[in-house]
Amino acid sequence: MSLSAVTAHRAQLGEGPFWDGPTQALYWVDIAGKQALRLMDGQLRMWRMPEHVSAFIPCERGDALVTLSSGIYRLDLATEALTLLCQADPHPGNRGNEARCDAQGRLWLGTMQNNIGEQGEDLPITRRSGGLFRVDADATVTPLLQGLGIPNTLLWSDDGSQVHFGDSLDGTLYQHGIQADGGLASPTVWFGPHPRGGPDGSAMDADGYIWNARWDGGCLLRLTPTGEVDRVIELPVSRPTSCVFGGPELTTLFITSAASPLDHPLDGAVLAIDVDVPGKPCHRFAG
Repeated sequence: MSLSAVTAHRAQLGEGPFWDGPTQALYWVDIAGKQALRLMDGQLRMWRMPEHVSAFIPCERGDALVTLSSGIYRLDLATEALTLLCQADPHPGNRGNEARCDAQGRLWLGTMQNNIGEQGEDLPITRRSGGLFRVDADATVTPLLQGLGIPNTLLWSDDGSQVHFGDSLDGTLYQHGIQADGGLASPTVWFGPHPRGGPDGSAMDADGYIWNARWDGGCLLRLTPTGEVDRVIELPVSRPTSCVFGGPELTTLFITSAASPLDHPLDGAVLAIDVDVPGKPCHRFAG
């Protein structure tokens, strides 16, 4: 497996990679740098946001969603105009973190106490004030969980009956049953703390294995459907943050990363690696 950086861009806190199949484009964000980024046809484009941005997800109608500190906004990609869609989390002092769309095109957003200052500096986390919210195409917001520390990883089973969801403050990936009314059953521990860093974002491959980025662990863990370590993929960055399958056959794994005190040359880069199993596609927001 050979690794390479897809652009010369280096993020303070790269996150939220999304692969858009119809346009063969990679979307991601620099949360601390307040940037939404897209790589399409070899061209990198950046949209500067007025607030910290945790996700950048295209919509079926042609614009995109950005999850900012003050709410979820539509971004007109041509004019750069922002329009508020909804405020999912009304808790003051929180910000978005993890965000993905399920197979129905509904946005699931995990929030947390803001831990980033205006200059991108780290702030302490002193409370578990985060939550998990589902946003439908018509902007209806449904609260699902509360009392979260650092939400990370959102992946669904093929039949939509289970969701994998992590809390990095616990060092744990959980599994929730999705009930008939759309609510979540009580969590079960699916993969607990591991010596190779804390759990960050993840991607699922076609075999149902989860590739989990390990913050401060310098690697990805490929985990079996039953939560065992299948392999360790060593990385030239110390803080990988998330990953997504992309490319024409979904066999390229794109990995976002963050700056770190170790100051490795590729810290903050988006890495690409060809893998031997295809991944599952991303879903646009249905609205």
